[in-house]
Amino acid sequence: MGIEEKLPAGFLLTTVEQVAGYMRKSSVWPATFGLACCAIEMMAVGTPDYDIARFGMERFSATPRQADLMIVAGRVSQKMAPVVRQVYDQMPEPKWVISMGVCASSGGMFNNYAIVQGVDHVIPVDIYLPGCPPRPEMLLHAILELHQQIQQMKFGVNRVEAARAAEQAAMAATPTHQMKGLLA
Repeated sequence: MGIEEKLPAGFLLTTVEQVAGYMRKSSVWPATFGLACCAIEMMAVGTPDYDIARFGMERFSATPRQADLMIVAGRVSQKMAPVVRQVYDQMPEPKWVISMGVCASSGGMFNNYAIVQGVDHVIPVDIYLPGCPPRPEMLLHAILELHQQIQQMKFGVNRVEAARAAEQAAMAATPTHQMKGLLA
């Protein structure tokens, strides 16, 4: 017999982390980084047909200092990569990144010197969204998956070290264009 059975009806048992995770996932403000055709599909999420406002995300921030989710939509050129990193660095902690589209995730069909072969070489990515371009429904699904990650996220003194270690591991990973020998 647990404590749940001894309490009268109407009592809620939870932890501080669960409450904080629920509040955090319900107040995500995105900073959009629309770089190509995927940005059109990202903008469609704000229309009444898809209604991103039901998740409390209708406010797309014009400044990175007021955003905690970066949606990188489209190909990232070598010239734009430092700007993407600067915007990411200006966002307050905790922060999350969705890589939207095949170009942002792996360079897409642009396998050349001018395009970064995946935004994860510049900033750490939490959710990869495939497609060329991905549909607005897919972006909503990715946002819901991110909400699940946010809700489960621990916090405390070790969170900053864990985030820094995860970022270092992601940045040290083998680039996808060098994995040809590893996949065979």
